[in-house]
Amino acid sequence: MTLVQPPMMVRGGDHSARAMRLMIRDLARGRQGIAEAGDLKVRPLETPGPGVRVGDGSALIHGVRPWQGAYMQSNIGDAVVDVPPTGPFARTDLLVLRVEDPEYEGERDPRREDIGYFQLIQGVDEDTTALREMTAIPLARIILPRNTAAVTADMITDLRRIANPRTERTLLTVHPKDTEKVPAKHGQWANWPKEAAWDVDVPAWATKATIVVSLSGLRAEAGNIYAELRTRLGEHNAPPTVFDDDGTSIRRAGVILADAFTLPSAYRGTRQHLAVQINQIDKYGDGDLTVAKGTTVTAEIVFTEGPV
Repeated sequence: MTLVQPPMMVRGGDHSARAMRLMIRDLARGRQGIAEAGDLKVRPLETPGPGVRVGDGSALIHGVRPWQGAYMQSNIGDAVVDVPPTGPFARTDLLVLRVEDPEYEGERDPRREDIGYFQLIQGVDEDTTALREMTAIPLARIILPRNTAAVTADMITDLRRIANPRTERTLLTVHPKDTEKVPAKHGQWANWPKEAAWDVDVPAWATKATIVVSLSGLRAEAGNIYAELRTRLGEHNAPPTVFDDDGTSIRRAGVILADAFTLPSAYRGTRQHLAVQINQIDKYGDGDLTVAKGTTVTAEIVFTEGPV
């Protein structure tokens, strides 16, 4: 076993291509896939026909051989990949971004041929997501009906994965100091409690938001209570959670609200208002629900990045 010398870190050294690949592998923390959410998206041709186009973007591809390292590929502008028409039988194809390094597989000459290219693997199983025997990452699965020459959007299944998706987590807490009942006009949604509201900066790269809000130590009194609670981020309302209490004495209770949804593109890189809302329905109870001293509101907001 010999040490592979680090590339570009000393003058006058003779550094192998393998050293660069191993450095890329380590910097990628052993993961592979596209670099950012919109990279290398597969779409139909502008006028649907026997092919697809792969958009701009970059990717990391890990070699299948031990200690082969990782490769970086970038695509600038749309690349068109031909998709042969089907005959009397349906066919499923897998579109991959492949690297064929002659040191490990294939016979391509890097001085004359591209070792990185888009390849259509025809006739795979309908649930195929990857091919283990080649250095490649899957981009899309294309399911073609019989006697079909034009590829449309509904035939394309996106298989891209982000190599190192970004995540941003924020934890917010509120301890209300004043007693606050549910707004008197029941039967409609209202922001409550008033302190459970924040202006949230949505990262420009975020594609999904996960929100969990816990309200602990809510005070219930004066009879039965039936209410729905939800979170609201911008114009997006989460599915409601029910608070249903048939008690008669003064008691304390808690409720957890949760939501996960794909962020609209207009939200990315903007500031959006997050609030807790309640809709108390008197038909099923006429008690009072309040926040008071001893109530804690905790909001956890997680933004994550995924392919779009």
